[in-house]
Amino acid sequence: MIKIEEKINFYKNSLDSFEETMDKYKFLLDQGKKAILFPEEYRKESFKVEGCQAQVWLVPEFKDCILNFYSDSDAFISKGMVTILTDIYGKNKPADILASNFESLKKLELDVLLTPGRRNGVYAMIQQIKKYAHYYDEKSI
Repeated sequence: MIKIEEKINFYKNSLDSFEETMDKYKFLLDQGKKAILFPEEYRKESFKVEGCQAQVWLVPEFKDCILNFYSDSDAFISKGMVTILTDIYGKNKPADILASNFESLKKLELDVLLTPGRRNGVYAMIQQIKKYAHYYDEKSI
């Protein structure tokens, strides 16, 4: 299993390989295109991430003590970002997610790449991931 920090470094190196901002945006868009198909029955208000400019859905799946996520958005950049975040934090034990250094995401330099509104949306996505990790960490005790 690839560790959270290794995935963050993978995305950092991927973004750093592009000199132009537009190429970095294209990379984010491409990540959204790679997302697994989002089941329509999950497109509910209860799974929406509050605080995003776009509509973003983040659905937890907890099986065999591993937390994974389904995600989608109606905006391409948001879909790319939520896809990256669910790839980084998904397929991990809730305790490992909670123990990870969320500050490591700053390596991706999203504050430079994204508008303030989109940065707030990413923050809201991260908070939702933490919330699910807390919930399922308590369930697995």
